[in-house]
Amino acid sequence: MFRAWMDLAFASARLCYEAQEVVNLRLTKLAQGGTDSHTEAQLMVTEKGFALAEALVTLLGGGSMQKVMRRYRGHVRTNKRRLSRARRG
Repeated sequence: MFRAWMDLAFASARLCYEAQEVVNLRLTKLAQGGTDSHTEAQLMVTEKGFALAEALVTLLGGGSMQKVMRRYRGHVRTNKRRLSRARRG
């Protein structure tokens, strides 16, 4: 049981670190202004709603917090890749 809690705590810490990187990339994009900035803001809000709904469905369906964390990390990784490419290009 202790191991499961420690794994969840470690996964949470990794998610926080990775999410902070995405926040940095997003703030940079938003600060640049323009239509890309507006689109990013709309996408960010939409993604939050879908991620919450997805997590709730997973948990209500009997899924674990570890599964929710893995899925969230996948979303964060996708956003980091997308925003990093946009920044270089």
